[in-house]
Amino acid sequence: MTDRILGVLGGMGPLASAQFMARLTLLTPAVRDQEHIPAVLWSDPRVPDRSRGRPASGPDEVLPWLQRGLRGLKAAGCGAIAMPCNTAHGWYDDLTAEGLPILHIVDAAAAALRAVAPSGTVGIMGTAATLAMRLYQDRLDHQGWHCITPDAEEMARLVTPSIAAVKANRVVDAYAPLAEAARLLAARGAKAVVLGCTEIPLGIQAGPKLEFPVIDTIDSLALAAIAWARG
Repeated sequence: MTDRILGVLGGMGPLASAQFMARLTLLTPAVRDQEHIPAVLWSDPRVPDRSRGRPASGPDEVLPWLQRGLRGLKAAGCGAIAMPCNTAHGWYDDLTAEGLPILHIVDAAAAALRAVAPSGTVGIMGTAATLAMRLYQDRLDHQGWHCITPDAEEMARLVTPSIAAVKANRVVDAYAPLAEAARLLAARGAKAVVLGCTEIPLGIQAGPKLEFPVIDTIDSLALAAIAWARG
């Protein structure tokens, strides 16, 4: 049992946030309601598109929306924040300035990655913005992994349309292209593939299990949140 209240800054997208809440519940070792984790979900799909990444200059349309949600969760008494959107972690430093700890999704994925591929080459799938901002590459390279990513043609043909399909509730349609992209990374030497967009695990789960380890960043973040809540 815990008195710690988890804040979930979600809606990016709404299906991924709903999946996070489901996995948070299912992964918690509880036998009755009172042993589950108190959580407040702020699911606001009106947050502007993160796929363009942080602007190099000019107004930032995304940050005020993220700050609004974070402040709402803080007012609700939350003691830490989980953000089940990988690309939104491009604004991580600005959000931590609000004074609440934020569980970093890349660190959560790294913890899961150590169990299946403690070193060597790993594949990273994500939005074009996540890869361009090097949210995974820099953080994992520093911890001893060598990261490879889909090339521009594979992103345009396989990954980006599949993320859009999940956001449009066409989850089954996303499986085949996402599986192809993951297999291409494995063929290039990836010992495991990190599904570094919270829409991607939903697509991958819509078909047969892949032949190599994949890191579900929704599950990884849920496990990190459980560890935080349990102290």
